[in-house]
Amino acid sequence: MKRNTKIIIQLIFLIAASLFAAGCLEEPEKTSSIEDSCVVEVTALDQIDEALLEGPVFLKLGSERCGPCRAMKPVMAEMADKYEGNATVMFIDTDNSRHLASYFGVAGIPDSCVIAGIEDGKYLYMKQDGNVTTDRFRARILGLRDKEYFESLLEQALLREEGINE
Repeated sequence: MKRNTKIIIQLIFLIAASLFAAGCLEEPEKTSSIEDSCVVEVTALDQIDEALLEGPVFLKLGSERCGPCRAMKPVMAEMADKYEGNATVMFIDTDNSRHLASYFGVAGIPDSCVIAGIEDGKYLYMKQDGNVTTDRFRARILGLRDKEYFESLLEQALLREEGINE
């Protein structure tokens, strides 16, 4: 009887673990894609540096295997269209660009930030209070947020840039 109980407990544990991990391990849906919008997929830091010459960058770090990351695609596409010419919306696939995930210190996804510029060779990240920092951990946005939240940070970065350029 003890052996059967042990096997049943192991099966229950395996089933529970499978259900818990299902959201981040399932195959990506082939619905609207980032490729259909103005969102730029980043594979090298030079792309971010070049985009910053035109204005702030909204950067999302995530993966196609992550459900919440896929749920952000429509928001990113809308933002890319709305801010085209003023700011750039960029995406790093942490599975395909592990070196960039390491560079940005990604521990969990989705992870986002607004890069307001570069100073002394370091990125300036927009914090929620409207100030900038070179410490991405103090300015990163973990998890899902509504579009208005992301846009408010991007707007603050645009206002900062406008003030610098005057």
